[in-house]
Amino acid sequence: MNFQIRDAITANVKGDSANEFRDTVEDAISRGEEHLLPGLGVFLEKWWKASSAAEQEAFTEKLSKAFQN
Repeated sequence: MNFQIRDAITANVKGDSANEFRDTVEDAISRGEEHLLPGLGVFLEKWWKASSAAEQEAFTEKLSKAFQN
């Protein structure tokens, strides 16, 4: 992923509240448009870097289960 994309997405949501982030994520998912996936990837990257090992493990376990269906 290009760093300019990361920077643009970060600048676009800087200062957003938790509710605004929820709205952004839910909107991107509901639209199902592939051009929105890089933004969700940037969100995941930021979350991952800020999460504990336990949070990361819980996430990857849940993700693994979600893709078994």
